Amino acid sequence: MKISIASDHGGFDLKEDLRAWLTGQGHEVVDFGCHGKESCDYPDFAGPAARAAASGECERGIVICTTGIGVSMTANKVKGVRCALCGDPWSAEMTRRHNDANVLAIGAGVTGPLLARQIVTAFLTHEFEGGRHQRRVDKVMSTEA
Repeated sequence: MKISIASDHGGFDLKEDLRAWLTGQGHEVVDFGCHGKESCDYPDFAGPAARAAASGECERGIVICTTGIGVSMTANKVKGVRCALCGDPWSAEMTRRHNDANVLAIGAGVTGPLLARQIVTAFLTHEFEGGRHQRRVDKVMSTEA
């Protein structure tokens, strides 16, 4: 699977861990930055990663900052993105199955590497169920400006 990934300085270490791990799992990972621990602005990186997921350039996206809140807010401003901030594997599974989320946000300050890998695995291995959930996703997407 081709996955976009991005972080700010607060999520840099976790992004690097996940990028290497995902590559080792056979995924193609497109890294939108940041590329170091110098203070930076999360919209500069989360926005392009989210656009890659929305456009179909990448099948899914992962965005990371200290809490995950800023990157999730940024990603959800991109037309076509359904970003969910998840702190556990069950939520990541359910957001794929019921919400057809295409971008996952993670808070590096509250999620260690092992848990993050479990969350990402759930996000990548589950598919949208459609059916009654499609109606709800359509309603959410109809609110885009």
